[in-house]
Amino acid sequence: MFEQLGLIGCGLMGGSFALALKRAGLVKRVVGYSKSPSTTEKARQMGVIDLAAPSALLAVAGADIVIVAVPVSATEATLKAIKHLVTPDMLIMDVGSTKTDVVQAARTALRDQIGSFVPAHPIAGKEVSGIEHADADLYKGRQVILTPLEKTLTAHLQKAATVWTAIGSQVIHMSPEQHDAAFAAVSHLPHLLAFAFINGIASQPAGDDYMALGGPGFRDFTRIAASDPKVWRDILRSNRQELLTQTRHFKAALAEFEAQLEADQGPALESLIDRASQVRAQWRLAAPRTAK
Repeated sequence: MFEQLGLIGCGLMGGSFALALKRAGLVKRVVGYSKSPSTTEKARQMGVIDLAAPSALLAVAGADIVIVAVPVSATEATLKAIKHLVTPDMLIMDVGSTKTDVVQAARTALRDQIGSFVPAHPIAGKEVSGIEHADADLYKGRQVILTPLEKTLTAHLQKAATVWTAIGSQVIHMSPEQHDAAFAAVSHLPHLLAFAFINGIASQPAGDDYMALGGPGFRDFTRIAASDPKVWRDILRSNRQELLTQTRHFKAALAEFEAQLEADQGPALESLIDRASQVRAQWRLAAPRTAK
């Protein structure tokens, strides 16, 4: 049981974490801060937070657990803003979709208090953002990747795993580098492709007519193209090197298909499709083995 959660960023991710902790009986009080006073007030009216703080620093005053739910590009500034009230007993986590940059930001900002920080990435979300979409079930049954630093206190790492498990998540440990390489492939590249695919159709004179004919396959393939532009701008930029590695792999695979189409080679084209079909058929949405 925590006495107080300091919530910095009263949006979908942070708000959902607060609601999940409340429902599980893991926290007595939630103090929240957002740059927008109207957002903080809405969070209070919804019961996500119990008290609104006028600053990030005051949101963590007296907290024994803190969740930093801000864009990854704002991590360093946010951690610097709260550093003076961070204590060795305080557990601090983030929910950022990239980790190498977050870890570097934490090292720069927290310095001697870095042991309190446990970088976290819950594999959950919605195409919509904002506190009004906060959901206590958002993290239930979802994977949460923890990427501890060499100086992360063991007790805090264990506490972080316990908290996420208690709200129904599956906890996995990886290094920040392993995390960013993996999610460039299975998350960041798919989003980039969805954005580019929609833009490619929309730029054609008959693009609107084409999209009006889209069925379930088009709906499923393009769902993530409706994601928040500012959030994904930051994610793609922050993991750009790993993402560019994945775009090169994708271009090579696409070139194989283009070559067989140009040559009108049915058997070779079928072989490429069969390879993908078998891989996808064997895939399961389940927690992988913990990476060391």
